[in-house]
Amino acid sequence: MASTDVPKLTRFQLPGFGLPLNFIPCAESSEGPAKGEGRELFRNALNMWDIQDGYVQLPLTTLREFTMLHLMNELTDKPDWHKKVFDDTIAAKWKSEALATEGLDITQKMVDWCIDELRYKAKMFESTGAVIVYNGDVVKSDSAIPTSIKHALKEAVAPLEQVPARQQDWHPGSNERVLDLVHPSLFPLVYGRSRILPDSLVGLEDCIKRSGEGETIPVPLETEIELGSKLGYGHAPLTKPFSTQFQWLPCDVDISDKDSVNITSYINNLHPDKHKDLYSAIEKIIHHTIPIWNLTLTPLRAEHIFEGRVRINYHACEYNPDPENDPEIDGPQQEDDEDEGNFIQRRRQWYEDTRQVVQPEPGTFKPPVAPEDLHDEIYLPGTTELKPEKSTDLRRDYSHRGLQVIVKLANIHLTLEKPEYEGGTWHVEGQMNEHICATATYYYDSENITTSRLGFRQQSSVEESDEVDYRQDHHDWLEPVFGCQQNGPGIQDVGTVDTPEGRLLTWPNILQHQVQPFKLADPTKPGHRKILALFLVDPGIRIISTANVPCQQREWWTEVIQHEHSSISALPVELQDHIFEDIEDFPINLEEAKKLREKLMEERKHYVVEQDDAFKWHEFSLCEH
Repeated sequence: MASTDVPKLTRFQLPGFGLPLNFIPCAESSEGPAKGEGRELFRNALNMWDIQDGYVQLPLTTLREFTMLHLMNELTDKPDWHKKVFDDTIAAKWKSEALATEGLDITQKMVDWCIDELRYKAKMFESTGAVIVYNGDVVKSDSAIPTSIKHALKEAVAPLEQVPARQQDWHPGSNERVLDLVHPSLFPLVYGRSRILPDSLVGLEDCIKRSGEGETIPVPLETEIELGSKLGYGHAPLTKPFSTQFQWLPCDVDISDKDSVNITSYINNLHPDKHKDLYSAIEKIIHHTIPIWNLTLTPLRAEHIFEGRVRINYHACEYNPDPENDPEIDGPQQEDDEDEGNFIQRRRQWYEDTRQVVQPEPGTFKPPVAPEDLHDEIYLPGTTELKPEKSTDLRRDYSHRGLQVIVKLANIHLTLEKPEYEGGTWHVEGQMNEHICATATYYYDSENITTSRLGFRQQSSVEESDEVDYRQDHHDWLEPVFGCQQNGPGIQDVGTVDTPEGRLLTWPNILQHQVQPFKLADPTKPGHRKILALFLVDPGIRIISTANVPCQQREWWTEVIQHEHSSISALPVELQDHIFEDIEDFPINLEEAKKLREKLMEERKHYVVEQDDAFKWHEFSLCEH
């Protein structure tokens, strides 16, 4: 079981230092006294118990409902969709175009629902500039980040790009297509190697000067890498979600001012003095991202919201044609010399080949609300406004303690010699050490590439298939209705979202995601795609951050020493290098940091495979009734 025996935490009691690595806070509403900050963590697909206990499952969704989601996603990519959707002529045109799409299984009732739902969503879009694309929630916005901030980010990033070729940090294994500008896998927290301050914090002004201070953080015990089931189940977890070697380091973010945010500790691998403009731009982007994260995280506080969003219900399997129950349909007849058993088998095969599963239809759109019997639990009396404990407002709930954010800046560069990006793997961000609960990716610069997309898939409730009424041994509805197979995993492909320049995309860590392939639009010219990724540490827990670990980069530290000690800077460069090379212990030089990065990436590569296997743990097992 995870340890939860610390009633009130200080800034220096952290998982892996002063607390067991697997420390998990307990909410005030749980049995027994509250532990930590008294707020339960968000559900997370990094937590193998959350996977096994069903906490990351979403409702089993029909393929037709996914088709509706895809259509609404496409329509909300249109300029001024929130205004045009109320124009009956334009709405009718959108409906007819969808119905005329070759090979698309879509009906009049489906397109009617989509337009009605978009008219409902347009009201939220007017106030937030954001659209919930897929359940989970995946949220997109093309206006959350003002254009002026996008330009400021581009200008502030430029110095990181304008370096000699020998200093460019191409991501290992990317064949010099992915350029890391700021990446958390370089100079991470290394258990048994990194220095941590036991009783003080570092800010932006002294984080480099204090490099080397503190004590070496111990390697966690093997007993600290397991988690317990929230439901008290005794079965063993599928894999160990914690690393005893590494942790990505977040920066601390002060959100006490409702009109701005303030990064109070250094962004790992981003020099706080040389890149002040970039710090400023990232602060502004975090500020504008917080309301979008609120939309993404709220359903994880009130999971019954998902139940109220089901657009197409499927309660019973029906066939049309249904040769077994229609005497007017002629079928194979037994031949004079045919064995009875062979005839029965041949006729049964004809039944299976002839019958067609009737696809379900949506009803009439109604605003999504939780089931009626749960209204009092979820909503304020007499309203459909969520109770504070059933919603997420990061500023309201966590302004007293701030947020922790892991920052990544990366470019994908395509050339005439390397014109394609093959795409990524299905994964969830981080390991449990980081407690990432949501991601925000800002696509701030794209040039000469085909449409780039991010794909999502969900773990769906296999138990819901047991509620479907069907005939003995008739399992042939599972694949055409839900896209799943008997004895197969409860995983459903949700769909993709386009990622054009200027788009902010957020999603929770209950979904797997995958970067889709793209290539040069014009193969005679180079192209690129540049992103800023923000990984939000679950604000219900505080982990070791750059406020606790002074800068580990030896190159940064030597610059400060040279500046402050003129006697050293007066020496020949070769002699200076020799002096600093003799420092064997700490800070860490770039060569060692890259070797440690290789170990971290290898460990996480194996973890991604293990997590993917765990994600597929729940399987369909339709009863023989």
